[in-house]
Amino acid sequence: MACAKEIWQTIGEGFVQEYYHQFDTTSRTTLGDLYSADACLTWEGAVFAGKKDISEKLASLPFKTIKHIITGQDFQPTLDSCIFIMVFGQLKVDDEQPMAFHQVFMLKSQPGTWVCTNDMFRLGIHNLSV
Repeated sequence: MACAKEIWQTIGEGFVQEYYHQFDTTSRTTLGDLYSADACLTWEGAVFAGKKDISEKLASLPFKTIKHIITGQDFQPTLDSCIFIMVFGQLKVDDEQPMAFHQVFMLKSQPGTWVCTNDMFRLGIHNLSV
């Protein structure tokens, strides 16, 4: 018998679905609406603070098309009633070969909604010759 999903898992799954749907199919400028005003994004080691800087970074990414293929996602509730999310999968940019990626989100409840307060993204590329 399967157990019912916890509410934090349902919320996390909904966020992941909406985030990558917007990223892949709409203007990336709308992604900023999913972040809190004082959110922090680390993108391949570079840090962007605040909704405005995050929106500008995501909108400026230098590709025309992208498709995320989620192969796994994990969710945990935190002690301070947030939701911790880890996503991994592949992404295909323009005509390039698919690349592995990992992304971590922290969601926090605000009146009537959940927003992302922290986001860390890395491609799963390893240079073993270094």
